[in-house]
Amino acid sequence: MKTFFKIITGIAIVIALLIGVTIIRGDQYLLKGLWTTYLHGESSATITDAKYFKTTNIEAGKEKWDWANSIDYNKQALPEKLKKTLDETGTVAFLVIQNDSIVHEHYAERGDETAQTNSFSMAKSITTMLAQIAIQKKILTGWHQKVNSILPQVKGKHAEELELWHLSTMSSGLDWDESYKNPWSVTAKAYYSDDIRELMFTLPISDEPGKAFNYQSGSTQLLGLCLIQATGKSLSQLASEWLWKPLQTTHDAKWHTDEKGTEMAYCCFNTNARDFAHFGKMMLHQGNWNGTQVLDTAFVQMATAPALSPNYGYSFWLDNTQGTKAFFQWGFCGQYIITVPEYNLVIVRLGNTDLVDKEKLSEYSRVLVKEVLGMVKQK
Repeated sequence: MKTFFKIITGIAIVIALLIGVTIIRGDQYLLKGLWTTYLHGESSATITDAKYFKTTNIEAGKEKWDWANSIDYNKQALPEKLKKTLDETGTVAFLVIQNDSIVHEHYAERGDETAQTNSFSMAKSITTMLAQIAIQKKILTGWHQKVNSILPQVKGKHAEELELWHLSTMSSGLDWDESYKNPWSVTAKAYYSDDIRELMFTLPISDEPGKAFNYQSGSTQLLGLCLIQATGKSLSQLASEWLWKPLQTTHDAKWHTDEKGTEMAYCCFNTNARDFAHFGKMMLHQGNWNGTQVLDTAFVQMATAPALSPNYGYSFWLDNTQGTKAFFQWGFCGQYIITVPEYNLVIVRLGNTDLVDKEKLSEYSRVLVKEVLGMVKQK
């Protein structure tokens, strides 16, 4: 018994020392990271981790619009390769929508069409949409507006050259390491930060903006802070007023925030698969939602065309699968809203594991588009 107590005491001392060192180093965010992952049996952020974070509500409107089922709804069996891929990657929701009607719908693990999922980086596209609407409303002067005219706190050798479009196209020159496995990286620090606004203003614009594509969550976070500063409202308020209510979504959504209530602009917009698909329908119809022009058509065309990378526009990923062009919102662990204009298709996949090729591009989007096209072409 004495040996047991000695072991327990020793472990407690080690834990106390680690906590003390973490606090002294200013790395308190690691404690939150440890709590939300390893102490709950996870090795990384998950699609259901909203329960460990502060969140703000994104209110849906009184006018609801839900999807109609196609006459072929769930009548066609999924191709074997697609079914196997969905199963092996822990898919929790899968939707195929053609001509604004659901052709196939499948849920696993957590239940039904109301289950909310963390979108991770699909939120980057949402923040860019909000910035475009702010431009349409003349709150922002345009995509070439200087960031320091809104956020004078941004620093660095090239801070005065930074424009809004650099933030959306991932060409900001920000000193940011987009690492998801290193617990000491700025990406981890931002995710578990108590004050993400303060963190962002410690990071310089070290390289010349607009010259090279470099995918960085911090760029979108700066764009979100510009919106908050320019409008005097939270991103959740803007999302409700400018997107969620106009898109006639069926359920309230929520957005992860830091401890001070600032949204993670680059991440963590939580909702269900059917409501996520509203974004795809709007983008499929060139920014129009059932007769209301939410996003300018010219912007949709610009956002879904290559900017500084052949695979990335204004916060939308781009691909070409067997000659068929698609664009999509993409989040960690394989969250997808894929739009295929040629076939009037929207595909939503939410789940636990992604498929990425050697160049860190989405292999999953190619599998989904190829296999779904095989389904719809057979009809």
